[in-house]
Amino acid sequence: MRSVLSATLMFATIGAAHAQMTPPSTAGAKPKIVTTVPVRPALQKPEDTAGAMAQAERLALQSDLAWVGEYNGAITGDVSERMVNAIKEFQKNRGGKPTGVLNPQERGVLADTARRKQESVGWRIVTEPATGARLGIPTKLVPQLTSDASGAKWTSPTGTVQVLLTRRKEASPTTAKLAEQEKKEPAGRTIDYTVVKPDFFVLSGMQGLKKFYLRGTLKGDEVRILTILYDQATQTTVEPVVIAMSSAFNAFPSTVQAGPPPRKTVEYSTGVVVSDDGTIVADRVATGDCLALTIPGYGNADRVAEDKDHELALLRIYGARGLKPLNIAGQATQTALDITGIVDPQSQGGGAAASSVKAAVAQLGGGDATLSPAPAIGFSRAAAQDGGGTFAGIALLKPVIVAGPANAAPPAQATLVPADTVRNFLKAHGINAAGESADAKAAVVRVICVRK
Repeated sequence: MRSVLSATLMFATIGAAHAQMTPPSTAGAKPKIVTTVPVRPALQKPEDTAGAMAQAERLALQSDLAWVGEYNGAITGDVSERMVNAIKEFQKNRGGKPTGVLNPQERGVLADTARRKQESVGWRIVTEPATGARLGIPTKLVPQLTSDASGAKWTSPTGTVQVLLTRRKEASPTTAKLAEQEKKEPAGRTIDYTVVKPDFFVLSGMQGLKKFYLRGTLKGDEVRILTILYDQATQTTVEPVVIAMSSAFNAFPSTVQAGPPPRKTVEYSTGVVVSDDGTIVADRVATGDCLALTIPGYGNADRVAEDKDHELALLRIYGARGLKPLNIAGQATQTALDITGIVDPQSQGGGAAASSVKAAVAQLGGGDATLSPAPAIGFSRAAAQDGGGTFAGIALLKPVIVAGPANAAPPAQATLVPADTVRNFLKAHGINAAGESADAKAAVVRVICVRK
């Protein structure tokens, strides 16, 4: 009431002053009083304020609101009632007036809060090598990575949070048909939210005891799907991240060309110690063009030979003690293999432990054969043994083709270089592989290549 009364008095004062300043129409005549009715400018709506922002600014605003848990819509940069309501909720939760328009101080607090949320989960935008897709990954929530020709899987240590990126071929796919298919697979899914657009679809609901969110898209006959599974107990932490992941997901980046991914500045791979004088079998590509080659715990290494046909390299470390060369004699007879290597630090939360995974090979002996499933990043040149501990060969992770021709199967991502090929390579370079240890975990080392 006070503000209305003050405005009325102000307008009356202005009108009176205007009347006093109005000159008489004729000399000696009674002054004519002219009053002016003030026009109150229309109040600008929050939607108008948001609409005046640059698109990039609106995108950043929606993203920050999603990270603090106030916005649960698609991050498109479009002005919406949902975005305005999210701003109001953020203001209310901070004890401010819910105007729907952030002042500079509020915008700064929002940005800082969102940044700290991102840092707390280890948010990173990554390119998945097998598909070339770009996606946001909360690396602290899901530090463990496995990958093969069909995609990749990031998981938490206990499996409470899982992120899956899959690829497959479909005959004449449509988003509507794919959405209906995904509703039923795996069995037991219950759906509480569905969006189907011509170029993508979104589903969310329950899958067993976990909540799930799924976003799929297609290009030609190739389908790529991002699925996030998480326990209900983690909902408060994970759901803001889910929205950010959905919006960051770029299944078919236009800038990605067919061919191998770009060389890394720092690349990690596995080497197998094969002699007590410091000879290591390593990956030719992973150890190429290095300013420095390092074997942690033993020092620098020199690359002394290579085999382009089988992508093998020989490294030599000098003066090293305590090496435990792997026994590479004998002939494996079982096609079920243990692949032992040291995966990329990102896949084990910065660690450097040797680990083993199961894989199968269609044949033993002869030429290189496909390993399935492909080991994780960092396992290239891992040692392969059969169930009896007999050396079967060396695993090789091959560079990938982002998207093959229509109706073609995805390219092989991992092969086994057989034991005879490895032994012949060593013999050709005068290496006496006289290892006696059958403990592959003791014989594998991490190889670090540093490039410009």
